[in-house]
Amino acid sequence: MKLEVPKRRLGAEAKLGIGVFGTSFAVFVLRFLVPRPIAMSNNGDGGRVLCGAGITWKGLPEAFVHLAYTPAPGAPPCHPTYLLTQSWLADLAVGIGRLIGLPGTLSLVVLGLLSSVIAAAAIAAIVLGLPYSSRTRLAVAAGLLLVVADSAFFGYFAAILGEGAAFLGLLLIVGGLLLTAREGRWSYAGMAVTLVGGVLAVNAKVQTLTILPILALAVLLVRPGTLRGAKRWAASALVVGALGAVTLYAQQSVEPALAPDGTYTEFPGDDSREINVFNSVFLNIVDGKHDTQADLAALKLPPSFAQYAGNGWWHPHPATMDPLYPRYRGLMTRGTVVAYFASHPGRTLEVLNRAATDQLTARPDYLGSFDQDAGFAPHAQEYRVPVVSSLTGLLSPLGLVALVPIWLFVLVRAWLRRRGPLGVVLAFLFTVSVTQFGAAALGDGIEGVKHQSVALFAILLAVVLAALPQSRSSEPRWGRNSSVGGPSSAAAGRPGVTFDQNGGTSSSTKTSSPAKPTRNNVVDDARL
Repeated sequence: MKLEVPKRRLGAEAKLGIGVFGTSFAVFVLRFLVPRPIAMSNNGDGGRVLCGAGITWKGLPEAFVHLAYTPAPGAPPCHPTYLLTQSWLADLAVGIGRLIGLPGTLSLVVLGLLSSVIAAAAIAAIVLGLPYSSRTRLAVAAGLLLVVADSAFFGYFAAILGEGAAFLGLLLIVGGLLLTAREGRWSYAGMAVTLVGGVLAVNAKVQTLTILPILALAVLLVRPGTLRGAKRWAASALVVGALGAVTLYAQQSVEPALAPDGTYTEFPGDDSREINVFNSVFLNIVDGKHDTQADLAALKLPPSFAQYAGNGWWHPHPATMDPLYPRYRGLMTRGTVVAYFASHPGRTLEVLNRAATDQLTARPDYLGSFDQDAGFAPHAQEYRVPVVSSLTGLLSPLGLVALVPIWLFVLVRAWLRRRGPLGVVLAFLFTVSVTQFGAAALGDGIEGVKHQSVALFAILLAVVLAALPQSRSSEPRWGRNSSVGGPSSAAAGRPGVTFDQNGGTSSSTKTSSPAKPTRNNVVDDARL
């Protein structure tokens, strides 16, 4: 007799996913547009994003937001030399603008709505990937909404800055990895979402390229549904290979950039390498607040450079103007900075502590939220959803004293969940946060708060997921043969079995009997 496939579970999951997506999108739209649109103003680097979208724009840091960017008549075509995936979203927004009568114009309203759709879909994917009761998953959705909609992060979605794409990519990666562990077509959908999110996050900025090996390891550690043996590793390898191939192609799609020394760069970010090292040297090390001569000697720089202590690359009187600078330009390398910090642990700890304060501060005060017509003062900022950033701001004066316990909380929870996909996701977010923290702290001496935003976003996502209750037996898993965790068909189909508050199962019977073939024992492929 042919067994009839039940559709009740499909309906429940579909309704949950659509409901979470619709609610999240509605919240984002209201938060974005009411009473008027908000974004984040250009810090001076926005021309890179605009160039990638085909718009030539040259301008200094701005106190107000431009809600629309239109190329000047007769402006030469822009050829990007720096890859940011926010440019891809901006280019897509330009294409959407053409359909609604805005030819060639980048509307930040369109960009913000597009980013809101992606963010809402990512939150729905995360919720669907969690093997917990609906009540628990809705609580996670609420926590994620508080993070994503926070005033420290949301403005980046409608900005010509690179961080917004990184946030969206991380959200998609988390949802994709969790869905990958589900059975049947859910798993294949999860791998596709992971790939899309990975491309967005890895290529968001040069600094986020370090996410690539971390994500590759996470993909290999998450088992795709019920696949076993060669098929299991082949599926994971396919995702990793595709991610690497797309990243390589994307990074090679931009033209070589002109470095400060007049040469053309060969690798991504080489045009800003000297600038970043210079800022780290003269803002983190030779800062005028310590033994300047000793620091210059340790860096093998001349004593006369003491006059430039605390003067970064963009300062009116930097060391680059000194006639001796060309002779010492070769010392402006990452190796020089790493060697100094390795031999000066006290100074290293001081820089890291300051970076921890920057990270918990969450929001730079020079990025305005409104356009000039809104009637607000220059650099004015919105505080529509300041919950998370207000809490971290209260902790910011403590620096590492506050940040390290947050790391430890996530790390411990990741260890406790190490047997399941949630443990992999927590470990992934933790590693991304710590590596981004270190790179921004030691590799660049300017815009510390802004450059720590990706690290903060990652760790806050991890905190929300780490707060999930722990099952008594083991990490909750999807699957019909699972004895604990989420709405598996085996548990859902047996009489007397309910889902407990920990996402596990409990039975009202004291004895077990051999499983009988019932119509509830159906593979998860049928649930899509």
